[in-house]
Amino acid sequence: MAIDVLERDDLPFPRSLPEFQRLFPDEAACAAYLEHARWREGFMCYHCGVADEPYRFAKRPGVLRCRHCGRDTSLTAGTVMERTHMPLSVWFWATYLITSQTPGMSAVQFQRQLGLSRYETAFQILHKLRVGMVRPNQDRIGGKPGDIVEVDETWLGGRTHGKGRGVHDMVPVAGAVEVRQRKRTDSSLNKRKTGRYAGRVRLALVPDRSAKSLSAFIESAVSPGARIITDDWSGYGELAKRGYDHMPIAARSDPQIAEAFMPIIHLVFSNLKTWLRGTHHGVSPQHLQAYLNEFTFRFNRRFYPFNAFRSLLGIAGDVSVPTYAELYAGKSRLTTSSRSGS
Repeated sequence: MAIDVLERDDLPFPRSLPEFQRLFPDEAACAAYLEHARWREGFMCYHCGVADEPYRFAKRPGVLRCRHCGRDTSLTAGTVMERTHMPLSVWFWATYLITSQTPGMSAVQFQRQLGLSRYETAFQILHKLRVGMVRPNQDRIGGKPGDIVEVDETWLGGRTHGKGRGVHDMVPVAGAVEVRQRKRTDSSLNKRKTGRYAGRVRLALVPDRSAKSLSAFIESAVSPGARIITDDWSGYGELAKRGYDHMPIAARSDPQIAEAFMPIIHLVFSNLKTWLRGTHHGVSPQHLQAYLNEFTFRFNRRFYPFNAFRSLLGIAGDVSVPTYAELYAGKSRLTTSSRSGS
């Protein structure tokens, strides 16, 4: 069940710690917020379909009981918080921390801030929230007339010691970003703010750099018919046949050509690697896509940081979250290198 609060003016969101404490002082306040997010016009039982004021329980604020059929409805059902044993207030604090901190935070920092006794609990909450950062019906970028999308791939990881010369554990990541143009104004303060800047971004771990893998990523991330700029790697050779306005650039490893024709996607990759190194100090290949999702979530909401709190609670519906055993099965880690492009 989706909880879409992306454009809800009736749901306030905290802009500071004092405001957060005022809005969510206890479990009942958190439960009331979730209830209003799910039923804007009032509670309606999902079992019998009757809309009426439910029975409420002081010791179980996250459960509502229908007065007609007598069945219970959990406020967390269908969200990343489903079947949680943690108080709602902990989840709200966690959501606020992960969205209000611009660079994000590691699981160790997260554990300290929330006062959790176990690292594994902090790790699981963080990854469940990362699952909620992906909208189930996420649209494709580049759908507006005149939009230009830069597409490239990069490598994440580094050299592996003890496996021989030239052997590495790097994995390929594909990226696509909308290129937007700043509007020129007569204001002296804005004269420098002309030129291209990044719109929305999409990132995904891909099996390899083949035409099959790269084309599949682009078709899932970029709207049909969009104008796409790439380098001249053969993996992008089928884009025109797939209905895209493809413009390949013969960069030939020349950084000046890449900077002139594809500066935005390389800036995105640079920011991604800096973020992974600075905040997380390396990630597991198994969980890399979850970190890519978090970076995408933060990047696409960088102009509206406080809205991210409300947005994450809204996106976190109708999702299938992994168990702790599934999350923590992998222990190997990647460190990021500076290699990007083809």
